[in-house]
Amino acid sequence: MQDDEHSTKTEAAYRLLRRDILTTRLMPGAPLKLSVLRNTYGVGWTPLREALSRLEAERLVTAISNRGFAVAPVSRGELEDLARARMVVEIPLLLESMDKGDADWEAAVVTAHYRLSRCKIAPDDPSDDAVDEWDEKHEAFHTALLSAATSNWLLRFRSTVSDQLRRHHRFLGLSPTMKAAAGQKNGYEAAVAALREAMAIEHHTALMEAALDRDVERAKKLMIDHIGYTLHVYVHTEDGSGGKLAARTVKSPTAAE
Repeated sequence: MQDDEHSTKTEAAYRLLRRDILTTRLMPGAPLKLSVLRNTYGVGWTPLREALSRLEAERLVTAISNRGFAVAPVSRGELEDLARARMVVEIPLLLESMDKGDADWEAAVVTAHYRLSRCKIAPDDPSDDAVDEWDEKHEAFHTALLSAATSNWLLRFRSTVSDQLRRHHRFLGLSPTMKAAAGQKNGYEAAVAALREAMAIEHHTALMEAALDRDVERAKKLMIDHIGYTLHVYVHTEDGSGGKLAARTVKSPTAAE
């Protein structure tokens, strides 16, 4: 019974911490002090340590020598790596889903797109509730696009990459507003414009239509462009004005160098 209770507490701590890391309620780079976490989550020392070790294995937490744990940081290099990984995994899944998808798949994609279209985007409403809803519906849309695929390993890899990207997206969505509130308004308008462009429903509509039309080449191109928008936002958010860098275009791993 004690082992079961311990496992339950560890699982609860893991799920709570993971949720708050993915939604950036615990911000990238933030220190994770056991005493603070214990008070916040009402969980004991041992379950917290075990939960943090699990999250470190998922690369959501980093262990700092003699300083404990911290939320894993975000960076342009990490984002570029995740974008390449997403293309390697998600494009084959999309093509398989387009090939195998039936009327039920089409209906699921259209429904998920409609629900996403009803959400407010972060530049218009940066509240937690609005960001949570868009995040949930956005993930549901992409999940629906891939739902006719049957490659379990690729789907598992895709879930891992998606979780890592989720916190990058959340951080990028909130960062311009937080910086402006702190008086750092240099590049604010460009960052918000880039964010608005990345979250626009039009890109998702075009991707949906290409998938439903079984237009393989157009769907591949739109997915590559879609993945590149996040990096475009990062450049404007973290590099001030950002300039007209070719950041939106992420090279397909199969493209000629």
